[in-house]
Amino acid sequence: MSLTGEVLTTAPALPPAAGPPVRSLLRAGEILSSARGDDGPPVVIDRGPAREAARRELSKGMYHENDPSPVERALNAFWDWLDRLFGAASTAAPGGAVGLVVIIVAVIAVLAALWWRLGTPRRQPALSAALFDDRPRSAADHRAAAEAHAAQGHWNQALQERMRAIVRALEERALLDTRPGRTADEAAAEAGRTLPAHTDRLRAAAREFDDVTYGGRRASEQSYHRIAELDRDLERSRPHLASSAPSTDNNSRQGAAG
Repeated sequence: MSLTGEVLTTAPALPPAAGPPVRSLLRAGEILSSARGDDGPPVVIDRGPAREAARRELSKGMYHENDPSPVERALNAFWDWLDRLFGAASTAAPGGAVGLVVIIVAVIAVLAALWWRLGTPRRQPALSAALFDDRPRSAADHRAAAEAHAAQGHWNQALQERMRAIVRALEERALLDTRPGRTADEAAAEAGRTLPAHTDRLRAAAREFDDVTYGGRRASEQSYHRIAELDRDLERSRPHLASSAPSTDNNSRQGAAG
């Protein structure tokens, strides 16, 4: 097919290897050339109608049987975008592609270390759950359970049992009232009023208990030993009772009056 001054003439036959678009254009040329006789003058077709005829011919389904599916086109577009992205990143990264691989490996290593240290993130509950379960146990029982877990390296369970031992010991000394459903935060706040010297450590212990029990964090040996030391210090501590100050003042007055 040849176009000379927008004159469309019949093209010679092409070999079978010619692709569908070429054959479609030849088909459109044959349709247009059939409008004249073999001996007549060539038919002059405007550019617009010729383009429309070719478009109609190419829109037939027979020419699109081997076209990629929408999923294949989307995947091809994604891989092209990814290739461009990595190409740009490797150009900007020091050392080119090797430097980019080193950076990616370093980022993955940091994320793995954070996941191993902090554990799987979980949603914090709106309210803390109860500190004790339904099984009544003494402070000595909780301490023994904590030491057994610590001996096996189960620091989460050891920390939990040691915190329960602290609260149970305060209840046994009547520094806390025995109340079912008490949380670690509530116990720390109440115990801090009678043991003000240990308020900050009690709150820190309650926070570590909540992080391990409800926040998905991993306890460490150091965190367990901190709570165990707090437990021993509380055993030796003397409570600050609100009624002790007035009674001391009254005794001093009586002694002075005598």
